[in-house]
Amino acid sequence: MRPDFCYRAQDSLPEFPAGACGVDEAGRGPLAGPVLAAAVILPIEVELKGLKDSKLLSPPQRIRLATEIRAVALTWAIGEASAAEIDALNILQATLLAMQRALAGLTQAPTEVWVDGLHAPSFSRLSRAVVKGDQRVTSISAASILAKTVRDAHMIHMADLYPGYGFERHKGYASAAHRAALQRQGPCPEHRRSFAPVRALLP
Repeated sequence: MRPDFCYRAQDSLPEFPAGACGVDEAGRGPLAGPVLAAAVILPIEVELKGLKDSKLLSPPQRIRLATEIRAVALTWAIGEASAAEIDALNILQATLLAMQRALAGLTQAPTEVWVDGLHAPSFSRLSRAVVKGDQRVTSISAASILAKTVRDAHMIHMADLYPGYGFERHKGYASAAHRAALQRQGPCPEHRRSFAPVRALLP
């Protein structure tokens, strides 16, 4: 959905208001597994050492920061859209659905919603989309870390349910090892059938 305001990478940002919520997703690109979104409201004065975009952190750094974020957040929540919902809706709409579910799980209504990227979920509060927001806005960085750590844990669990694909290593992304496993074993229920490399293997 079109946000109320959209800020490109070169745009300056307004001051982040107290009670505003950061939102980000993890898992738009993989061939398997759900897309997850996190919403988090941090105290305005909070300082978390090393907080930045989850993609720039090692797994141990992300896990440490995720624990710290949960401890200091005023409220946080995770939303999910399954592989089947991704196939039914498309990945963008499924991502926005996961974000709506995360926002619905907050125990405190945000004053505004700041989302990484170009799009924002439909919500009753003013929404701002920020390109590279996970590198520019503390609360969006925190949401990025929460979404990524929860999704990684989910895919490690899926590796136990569906062995042989290597989900614990690549987390469902289209690595060479994952593509080889798909060719060898065919898709499992966690694979996104609307994504071309999976669709090509369907009967």
